[in-house]
Amino acid sequence: MKTTDLPRVAMVGCGYWGINLLRNLHAIGALAAICEAAPARAAELSEQFEVPALTFDQALASPDIEAVVLATPAETHATLAVRAIEAGKHVFVEKPLALCEEDAEKVRRAATAHGRVVMVGHLLQYHPAFLRLKQLVGDGELGRLRYIYSNRLNLGKFRSKEDVFWSFAPHDISMILALAGGTPDSVLAVGHSYLHNGISDLTTTHLTFANGIDAHIFVSWLHPYKEQKLVVVGDDGMAVFDDSRPWAEKLVLYPHRVSWRDGVPEPSKADAHPVALEAAEPLRLECLHFLDCIREARRPRTDVAEGIGVLSVLDAARRSMASGKPVAIKAPDYVEPAPPPYVVHPTACVDEGALVGAGTKIWHFSHILKNTEVGRDCTIGQNVVIGPDVTVGDRCKIQNNVSLYAGVTLEDGVFCGPSCVFTNVNNPRAEIERKSEFRPTRVGRGATIGANATIVCGHDLGAYCFVAAGAVVTKHVPPHALVVGNPARQIGWVSHAGERLGDDLVCPRTGTRYRLDDKLGLVEIADTQKQFAKSA
Repeated sequence: MKTTDLPRVAMVGCGYWGINLLRNLHAIGALAAICEAAPARAAELSEQFEVPALTFDQALASPDIEAVVLATPAETHATLAVRAIEAGKHVFVEKPLALCEEDAEKVRRAATAHGRVVMVGHLLQYHPAFLRLKQLVGDGELGRLRYIYSNRLNLGKFRSKEDVFWSFAPHDISMILALAGGTPDSVLAVGHSYLHNGISDLTTTHLTFANGIDAHIFVSWLHPYKEQKLVVVGDDGMAVFDDSRPWAEKLVLYPHRVSWRDGVPEPSKADAHPVALEAAEPLRLECLHFLDCIREARRPRTDVAEGIGVLSVLDAARRSMASGKPVAIKAPDYVEPAPPPYVVHPTACVDEGALVGAGTKIWHFSHILKNTEVGRDCTIGQNVVIGPDVTVGDRCKIQNNVSLYAGVTLEDGVFCGPSCVFTNVNNPRAEIERKSEFRPTRVGRGATIGANATIVCGHDLGAYCFVAAGAVVTKHVPPHALVVGNPARQIGWVSHAGERLGDDLVCPRTGTRYRLDDKLGLVEIADTQKQFAKSA
């Protein structure tokens, strides 16, 4: 990922965990600003990371900031997320998404209404060991899953406003829901308070799923040693993800099975073997995933719906601890809509009735008008206007300050340089209506139009031609022709790769050979041979 392609992000909250996010965003090259309540701390970090220190309101008002990362106190997450979404920003919010499902629903509705990417910081879903474990499960390496349990144990860090389950368990719940494939039917939780009355210091929680999987979570901050272990048991094998181990031992596969002899189960043990992993910082991978989702308009792995699923388990466990009884969970009755398969910057506009292909990116202050079709994987730069009634093929690149008017057609792979000009009337007057006189212009596949060139309407540009910067095209341009000047005149030929050809008509980049044909113009020799073979 090129730094110039990265969304610009403001880091909001630079405390105990926020500083780690700040460090990664800066290393990646996406950090644009920091928002920190303590003035001295803000000034220090601003100087250290060479970005401005802004208030939250200033960050939301800045057109240069596309996203915010929230690592503020949990009780502020939902409110700040909704404000950021309504300001047109994409949002990464540290866990938990909110402290109640009602507030989380407000975030979900705002994200849907404004079409913003919202991601919850369930870090372990981005850990290489868990990703590999999830792949093993998906590939059937463990057979049918039966049981999952996790231990997250340590001595401290003690909290006085949230219990150990809310503090420690969200990561484990997130992993278990991802492996089990849905929300549990019921939750039974037991908590024990020793340091603060009513705040559990250790909890045991049991989850029951409709597909027959059971899961168990044990968390404690009153434990003599640190343990972070996830165990997955299936019919055909078992796996252990132990994050306290070195990378070579973090994920271990146990191909144990249970054999039945005369109706009696017997263990069938096999040698355990570590699963090879590529070491990487999960937090960096998590940040990169967020940035990729913004750039590609993809739904995050840990999106709002996933965050609400985790929150529903947390809330059910709280109610179960209070009542001493299992609590049923109702599956959500909504389906999260898929984001558009293309990227539109908050300052850009795509009119109703325009069609945009998957993978296309439309950047700052650009406008796609009605009855316009833009193909797949195109890049539309800043301050570009396309339409109405324009067709753009796949994989086109249109640089800044270009307007494509009614009647223009770009075939696949066309490059339009900055500020190149298309006309659609030969003799325009501001006071005379000449829409009935629009002349069509077709640009052939793979053609290149240089910066500040002018294409006078009614003239076609052949496939893979090259119009030099500043040229003024006043007649048809043959395929592969290189034209320069005002009016544009041909001075040579270019290859498919855009290289100027010498007298030998061999592309210096690819070695492709061409020949001149009286009817077809410049023709690749290999293509000519294929056509001859077909006719023979």
